[in-house]
Amino acid sequence: MLTPSEQTRYQKHLKLPEWGVEGQLVVKNASVLVVGAGGLGCPVLLYLTAAGVGRIGVVDPDVVDLSNLQRQVLYTTGDVGQPKAKVAVGHLQRINPELRFDAHVQALDAGNARALINAYDVVIDCTDNFGVRYLINDHCVTLDKPFVYGAIHRYEGQVAIFNAPLPSGDRGPTYRCVFPEEPSQMEIPNCAETGVLGVLPGVIGTYQATEVLKLLTGIGEPLTEKLLITDLLTHSSQTIRLRRRADAYELATAGLAKRTLPAKSATEAPKLINARELADRLAQGEDIFLLDVREREEYDLCHLDGAVLIPVGLIAATSSNRKRIPTDRPVVVYCHHGIRSANVANYLYTQGGYTNLYNLEGGIHAWAQQIEPEMATY
Repeated sequence: MLTPSEQTRYQKHLKLPEWGVEGQLVVKNASVLVVGAGGLGCPVLLYLTAAGVGRIGVVDPDVVDLSNLQRQVLYTTGDVGQPKAKVAVGHLQRINPELRFDAHVQALDAGNARALINAYDVVIDCTDNFGVRYLINDHCVTLDKPFVYGAIHRYEGQVAIFNAPLPSGDRGPTYRCVFPEEPSQMEIPNCAETGVLGVLPGVIGTYQATEVLKLLTGIGEPLTEKLLITDLLTHSSQTIRLRRRADAYELATAGLAKRTLPAKSATEAPKLINARELADRLAQGEDIFLLDVREREEYDLCHLDGAVLIPVGLIAATSSNRKRIPTDRPVVVYCHHGIRSANVANYLYTQGGYTNLYNLEGGIHAWAQQIEPEMATY
């Protein structure tokens, strides 16, 4: 039953003939796992909290950064440096203290994904990480869980519900039915390098929250066999019909099996190096190859002395560019904040022969803050 305070809080829902008390009770008894408390996660969390979803889990390993505030509307300037999952839950509890919130300050990975996903009714993908997205898909398929997908790029966004139960009793299409193979790290854009309109995740995240509520209550026509694509620059939208592949389950199990294969030697894999350690090793005269993978205009604004510029897109383009990168001495890869450089280091490692790679933690921004405060920043 709904308590008197719940009847007051949700009175506008209760007046909807398709929703009513029964719909609100379904929502109250439901549980959702929101993976990613960033641009998409913030509106999803706000609206599902306001709607009264009984149990909400928040998975995010990151802390709030000042650059997040342009689009991540759950956070304030005073939250900078604090764990997103805990900050989000704190704000959400003040909005609706009658709900249960679980803060998971950790990354969703092969070790914890199955247990976390299995503990909730619906999973909401609010990440910008393809590896995590495929991990969510594969576990949801094998656990018979639906997941609500959202993705953003510059001005365009996508929304769908994958692996959803259909009226026929079957399951709908999966993420791998649309995108069977996980792209390489070098093929993956991210908002740190491409930018994103601040309101776009708000729009797409609100769509995701809507689809969750439709899925839970059974109202309307959820995007269970459709992919919605929206472009905010032109205010145009299109809906693409999707169909489940006959081998959807096999694709998911094969994807999970790949993640259990023995990893390469940890002593050879790319390592993190912080700005202070790099500065000390350079000061001692160590022969380190500095690889800047940003764009030319970024390099011209600021760069480390002696760094060689090979932008991300040119490293994979030709083998001649990769041959410029030595294999017989330490190579420190850096970008603005350490995201692009991590992808490059991992890519080079998979190419073979590169067992000497380091990624500069925090990128040149961290170097400017900790080592060269007079350096230009952006």
